[in-house]
Amino acid sequence: MQLRPSMRRAAKMRLALAGASGSGKTYSSLLIAYGMTSDWSRVAVIDSENGSADLYAHLGNYQVLTLPDYSPETYIEAIGICEQAGAEVIIIDSISHCWDYLLDFHANLQGNSFANWAKVTPRQNAFIQRILNSSCHIICTMRSKQDYVLSDKNGKMVPEKVGLKAVQRDNVDYEFTAVLDIAMNHKATTSKDRTGLFTGRPEFTITPAVGQAILKWCNLTQTAQSNPSTQNLPSHASSLSA
Repeated sequence: MQLRPSMRRAAKMRLALAGASGSGKTYSSLLIAYGMTSDWSRVAVIDSENGSADLYAHLGNYQVLTLPDYSPETYIEAIGICEQAGAEVIIIDSISHCWDYLLDFHANLQGNSFANWAKVTPRQNAFIQRILNSSCHIICTMRSKQDYVLSDKNGKMVPEKVGLKAVQRDNVDYEFTAVLDIAMNHKATTSKDRTGLFTGRPEFTITPAVGQAILKWCNLTQTAQSNPSTQNLPSHASSLSA
């Protein structure tokens, strides 16, 4: 072990988009990915949503890989296929299906339920580590549990669908650089942000400009100085909704 000066290196984005069904997670992910690549052919979608990725084929010629099952090992293999195909951004839509698969697997195991998690956790960890170790930028969508609240619409109380906790293992958001929550009005807010691009911002519409800002942040490099000046990383965040 050896101490060294801090250094800001180029990074690969690990972004999660969470929202209820119909909030626009797939579409938003595609817009961000295009903003990061400016080339639809460099975007690959790992699809577990019954072909939902193909609904937006009019946007451009991005690549789609449809999963035959939702085991962690299948997701891991799919990431490798996308990397080998030359993808710059991989969208995993969604990782909630993987967790559902593991919960079903656990429920069908014989014996002590608590002890059986030892057969589940390593598979989940391997999947998350494969995401973190990918050579590509990764955008993951997560389905949120749904509920309805009463909202005032022109003086009338009407039910409105809202997303709650994301369907994935607890604390999985810790693994991501940023987590965007997509509401049913298709507007985004952030619940975690290491980039500084979204912190303190009101809800915003996702456009390719969001991906451009994310890529600019990822490509920042800086060596520690003896009299360092603070970089204004969010200075370009005003263009996110451009």
